[in-house]
Amino acid sequence: MQAMPRNRLVWPLLLLLVLLVQGCAPPAPPPDRLVLKPARFADLQGWREDRIAEALPALARSCQAIARQAGRDLGLLGRAEEWAGPCARMQAIAPGDDAALRALLEAEFVPVAAANNDQTEGLFTGYYEASLRGSRRKAPGFEVPLLGRPSDLVMVDLGLFRDQLRGQRIAGRVNEGQLRPYETRAEIETGALASKAPVIAWVSDPVDAFFLHIQGSGRVELAEGGVLRVGYAAQNGHPYFAIGRRLIERGALTPETVSMQTIRAWLADNPGEAAALMRENPSFVFFRELSGEGPIGAQNVALTAGRSLAVDRAHFPLGFPLWLDTAHPAADPAAPDRPLRRLMVAQDTGGAIRGPVRGDVFWGHGPEAAAIAGRMKHKGRYWLLLPRPVAARIAAGV
Repeated sequence: MQAMPRNRLVWPLLLLLVLLVQGCAPPAPPPDRLVLKPARFADLQGWREDRIAEALPALARSCQAIARQAGRDLGLLGRAEEWAGPCARMQAIAPGDDAALRALLEAEFVPVAAANNDQTEGLFTGYYEASLRGSRRKAPGFEVPLLGRPSDLVMVDLGLFRDQLRGQRIAGRVNEGQLRPYETRAEIETGALASKAPVIAWVSDPVDAFFLHIQGSGRVELAEGGVLRVGYAAQNGHPYFAIGRRLIERGALTPETVSMQTIRAWLADNPGEAAALMRENPSFVFFRELSGEGPIGAQNVALTAGRSLAVDRAHFPLGFPLWLDTAHPAADPAAPDRPLRRLMVAQDTGGAIRGPVRGDVFWGHGPEAAAIAGRMKHKGRYWLLLPRPVAARIAAGV
């Protein structure tokens, strides 16, 4: 009897193995999809306990920003004209009058629960206005540059070209009539930009500068005296990569222990590897000097500590109030977590903020803000608060 050729035996076995492996593999998660469902104020745990009038300054700033967009389609926000009446009536509410603001919101707005497909919970983190030491002039001890926006950087809002790309942006440099990728963090830090980007200030610590890029705004205590406030001006277009993820992959940290504080400690303990690790994040932020109120969020309004939230602009426009239900760490690491149920306003975004149920709470400035923001990584959910005509169209699927 003639033996069957070996390759005729191998291929059926390989096919069987592939089918078995595919059958055992978990199904891939569905792509992110924002699902909205009208709710009731009675669904918002803590609604009657929050000192919601603390959010009035944030609401007023966002109302002004929405009004400047009169005549435009604002996506989930509807039309600016639909916000004019409620915003005008908010202006008449006295500071600290929680009852009046609560009554207005209940009369004129509808809470709309947000979900990612069927998942109502997502991740909520925190950020703050960083503190650095620096100088306006390069000098011994102050040799790390904070760069301003380069002269050849082009940032593109893709939503201006395609409705389905609303909230998405890219950046690059025009070369021979084509937009090409901009330099990465590693290339910029090794001198690729030469004199194309102005230096806003020189700071003392590369790790402080790195975390300033993540926070987006900060205060530089100048050696010459005084404080220089800096904020986000532009970004090089490369995606943000969390170096904490790399430390988890290496076994240096765990998902439970990773935080800004533990990452900083690892960088301090491993100075020979710190620069290379930080350069694994190709995203690079350029800054501008700020005056007046600040820091300034992506909606181009001043942020309010404890009341401004960064969200994913691929799913949401900026400016709407929302009810957040999550928790946060205490400033004291030994103390238990605390509930965080309060009225917020979506006024900012960030490179790591991705998904329909994802948020970053702005905690303000100072050691306590840094202690809370750096360790916050809690599950939670939120409800958008939308004017009744806008919520009615969502409920009707229009």
